[in-house]
Amino acid sequence: MSSNGEPTSFEVQTSIPIIDYSLLTSGTTNERSKVVQDIGKACEDWGCFMLVNHGVPETLIQEMMDISDEFSNMANEEKLEFEAHGVLDPIRCSTGFNLDNWNKDTLWREYLRLIVHPDFNCPHKPLRFCEVAFDYVKRTRAVALELVKGVSESLGFEASYMNHELNLDAGFQLLAINYYPSFLEFDISRGLMPHSDHGLLTLLNENGVPGLEVLHDGKWVGMGGVPNAFFILSADQLEIFSNGKYKSKLHRSVVKDARKRITLVNLNGPSLDTIVGPSSRLVDGENRPLRYLPMKYSEYLKCQVRLITARKNPFDEIRIHI
Repeated sequence: MSSNGEPTSFEVQTSIPIIDYSLLTSGTTNERSKVVQDIGKACEDWGCFMLVNHGVPETLIQEMMDISDEFSNMANEEKLEFEAHGVLDPIRCSTGFNLDNWNKDTLWREYLRLIVHPDFNCPHKPLRFCEVAFDYVKRTRAVALELVKGVSESLGFEASYMNHELNLDAGFQLLAINYYPSFLEFDISRGLMPHSDHGLLTLLNENGVPGLEVLHDGKWVGMGGVPNAFFILSADQLEIFSNGKYKSKLHRSVVKDARKRITLVNLNGPSLDTIVGPSSRLVDGENRPLRYLPMKYSEYLKCQVRLITARKNPFDEIRIHI
């Protein structure tokens, strides 16, 4: 921590856990068991990890980056058709500043948010956007669901337990595409304030321009440096469901590179109608007391927006202080 109590920034961290997805899905019994243990340790110690050998083609990821860049390069008048309104609008586009509460600064970014499951929504332009995005989110959702099985087992449950309890077959999946312009386009501070994500697991990919930092042991740690990997973040509903065993990861974007940064962010959560609280299997009276109040997922999404706007932590509404 710095002298004023705020976290300090550091360079890219190479000790972040790396999980081999192929061993989770097609490894031997012993290999899979070891990966499940590693996932649990990563979620508990770091709240994040890098995922390699995930099976999503590099060519598809690049296509998704390219088509997302095309959208960001459209005229503002065209983007107004998809202007943001409510948090559960199927398609939301917005440009502007957000407040960094740590540094009392304002940061610029543009975003496009698409609800892609259980119903798929996508702008009708540019050409082929829907086609590429549909393939991309289908493949990343499959990866996320397999990871949830591993997380479920790491908590001591059956692989299918979390899927059943949280109704993941009808689960809410959001694709958020964030744009941070180059210095040639916008010579001002670019980034995204510290926050945690709603949902269970977030899959993030970037276009090779660094900027992601996570808060680890009281210090801001830069992430990256692993080729063709997804960055996986534990999210709010995973912390709630695990009764605090796996913490939702606080992270931010600080873009110092002069180039344009694009991130593809997949947020994967329960169905909107699911009431999410700590698993009954992880609550045991005085030894393991209830630490979070149950709340319907759709209500949590609205609560999160309201409290972040008021510069408060969404967990303040549901955390039980013991």
